Amino acid sequence: MAFAPDITERLARARADLRMGVPVMITDQGEGAMVLAAETLQQDRLTDARELGQPVLLAITGRRAETLKARAYDGDIARVTLPEDVGLSWIRDVADPSNDLNAPMKGPLAAVRDGDPSFARLGILLAKSARLLPSVITVGLDSPLAFAQANDLTLVPAALAGSLMTETSPLASVVAARLPMIASEAGRLNVFRPEDGGEEHYAIEVGRPDRDAPVLVRLHSACFTGDVLGSLKCDCGPQLRGALDQMGQQGAGVLLYLNQEGRGIGLANKMRAYSLQDQGFDTVEANHRLGFEDDERDFRIGSEILMSMGITSVRLLTNNPKKIAMMEQNGITVTERVPLHVGENRFNQGYLATKAAKSGHLR
Repeated sequence: MAFAPDITERLARARADLRMGVPVMITDQGEGAMVLAAETLQQDRLTDARELGQPVLLAITGRRAETLKARAYDGDIARVTLPEDVGLSWIRDVADPSNDLNAPMKGPLAAVRDGDPSFARLGILLAKSARLLPSVITVGLDSPLAFAQANDLTLVPAALAGSLMTETSPLASVVAARLPMIASEAGRLNVFRPEDGGEEHYAIEVGRPDRDAPVLVRLHSACFTGDVLGSLKCDCGPQLRGALDQMGQQGAGVLLYLNQEGRGIGLANKMRAYSLQDQGFDTVEANHRLGFEDDERDFRIGSEILMSMGITSVRLLTNNPKKIAMMEQNGITVTERVPLHVGENRFNQGYLATKAAKSGHLR
């Protein structure tokens, strides 16, 4: 019978559990580790984890380890021994950089060299995909399957989950409907839903784009602060409106609105990055202190949507060469880069300069 959840559905459950502070069990060939998100960890579960009699480790990314001067023996992550005398506040201070300048000395952090880091690595990927801080508590267990069953924990088979965590989830077209807009009365909104239960993405058609010629296309990442609130800290809102205006003037185009807020780290983490920027760090430095890479977005989503719409050749409205490269690598021919320089003001000049200097954006 097909009632049991498959691996994609298990991963969706695991993300939801971590967001709620519920542990999940990652297993592989009879071994396993219980994983809890550091951000949502609760005191009673921390106490119970310590009473299991196994080493309790705090896993952070290599980027966060750089900030904390911890040894990332596993390369992309560091597994830190949890001292017996520390509590939730210490764990959250290691995971969250918001208090770094007030309490810079959190160590020395004793990172471990031995043991399999794969459970911790997969746990961090799950936390990232749940839009949480990329830091998890792990506890290795001798009988993980029995423990998971006894405590009704979601089981995540590492062998099946590992490859899925780095792939783009297949998208399904949910609905498309006419949408008159200021840019064009002949508008149409298409909604695409990923198989893994993640955020939906949208394709806004302006006019009737000719599939036999290069289509004017913009890949726009969701920006609640800029697109909705008119934030002056970025140029997202003006870029969104400028792209739609340009498509309206030319009579046709497609704007892909991808729900990858804050360069793919989510709105809450983006606000954490903003707080760090107020302390003097630039956009990239703030992301690194949080434990993220410069840019966590997946532009493959855009190419998949375009191909499903029958669009394989585009004129791309962008200042980001990485978008062009990703399109080309995934079957979309970019015949022209169309610059989109709008929205610069005194509040975002540093942000734009950082994008040019550190992220390669063209100005």
